[in-house]
Amino acid sequence: MRNRPIGIFDSGMGGISVLRETKKLMPNEDYIYYGDSQNIPYGKKTKEELEKICLDIGDYFIDRGVKSIVIACNTATSAVVDKFRNSYNIPIIGIEPALKPAVEVYKSGKIVVLATEVTLKENKFNSLMDKYKNKAEIIKVPAPKLVTVVENGITEGNQVEESIKELFEDINMNEISSIVLGCTHYIFLKDAIKKVLGNRVKLIDGGFGTAQNLKNILSRRDLLSDKVIDGGVEIVNSSEDESKIELSYKLLNM
Repeated sequence: MRNRPIGIFDSGMGGISVLRETKKLMPNEDYIYYGDSQNIPYGKKTKEELEKICLDIGDYFIDRGVKSIVIACNTATSAVVDKFRNSYNIPIIGIEPALKPAVEVYKSGKIVVLATEVTLKENKFNSLMDKYKNKAEIIKVPAPKLVTVVENGITEGNQVEESIKELFEDINMNEISSIVLGCTHYIFLKDAIKKVLGNRVKLIDGGFGTAQNLKNILSRRDLLSDKVIDGGVEIVNSSEDESKIELSYKLLNM
């Protein structure tokens, strides 16, 4: 059981950022990454549609014999993490915007949460936001266009920088202390965000925290691999566009 692979999935290629952090932390594990580019964006689906799509992916992973599933998508986590835990008898790890660590390092200034519109509207996120609203001023900024540019393999250049500038047109950046990257796609745009907004603003994402949480849970259940060599990564994608696989491996090795 301990040498079975770990399954990780996302609506497209954003979850590769979580896979990257997880592989750094646990290099001797084997991984299967499922990018569901055929059904992106998840935010446009009804809850029922999203449950069906994600449970089909969950069943695929179970058929592949994974020992754990990581839902590397904020939208999917909000929609299906409880169903996954009720349906599958293996560890299920979700992800949420890293608001807690942002508040913990908060000293002054406002915190911006960049995420998809669906994530920002979900009860799960708003409950999290209510928990910290008295500790920091939090601004929600929906950024669906940034998902699109990453899915198209664009992580730098004028198009990305203009998209970032548009998001912050009405925000006084001198008042901002940190930005929570509340979508796994945005992590690939860290350099571009810093270029546009400057290095003073701290960027916070949940990729490492998710990887650490997974490692802790596998350790407690005695499911960590006992291999002494590096594990492998298999990337599959629901899209018929074979370039998605090639781009996914490129993002993994950025």
